Amino acid sequence: MRLALIADIHGNLPALDAVLAEVDRERVDEIVCLGDVALGPQPVDTLERLRTVGCPVTMGNWDAWFFQRMPSLDGDLGRVLGDLRSWSLGQLSPDHRRYVQGFDQTLEVGLGTGASLLGFHGSPRSFEDMILATTPDAELERMLDGRTALVLAGGHTHFQLFRRFGESAIVNPGSVGLPFRRIQAGVMQIAPWAEYGLVDYEEGRLAIQLRRTAFDVESFLALMLRSGMPHAEWWADLWRDTPAEEPGSERLA
Repeated sequence: MRLALIADIHGNLPALDAVLAEVDRERVDEIVCLGDVALGPQPVDTLERLRTVGCPVTMGNWDAWFFQRMPSLDGDLGRVLGDLRSWSLGQLSPDHRRYVQGFDQTLEVGLGTGASLLGFHGSPRSFEDMILATTPDAELERMLDGRTALVLAGGHTHFQLFRRFGESAIVNPGSVGLPFRRIQAGVMQIAPWAEYGLVDYEEGRLAIQLRRTAFDVESFLALMLRSGMPHAEWWADLWRDTPAEEPGSERLA
């Protein structure tokens, strides 16, 4: 079994298309999407493209916050993210909304010979959890909420990750559409590539690859600035070497 893992597309269709083209050349058996699909400059086009793939999708925090109260954030950041949420949701038809509401909380994919992959967004416990390289084992065990699998796959942090936990491999493929390069002065800077992962399992042998692929970032930023999305200049500044002074982007995940 060969799986491709994608996550955190955030309305970036060119990045998604670049990843899907590369995945197509890899001849995978299935693609698994780990959530946060549509909040961003191309919510409709991104959802339509993902739906043509026909892959299972887990519910991300922003996917869920389209339809439930999002956490309260003070100051400019709360206002900006609220505006982005309202605008992105406003682009979606009733059919698009039903599609997003049908995303799975968790999903399980068989790898063969009794092995499986468990997919989620943040953790099996909550789509807001962040599994990091530095997360203590005791806290990670609470996040897993008694769920086990050979491969535990999540997104949400926008950073690629591989770590061991007991007999399980934990993998985060990073972000297709909004991969974080670094955190500087509380502001996320965005990397100029798209990220994804591959999982191979055959006759008891497991191999995991974390990959990056190029796409035309400048054309995407120009498209973003024409999209009508509120605060597009601020969002575009996150891709530049010198990020915007305000507001911070620490809750974009």
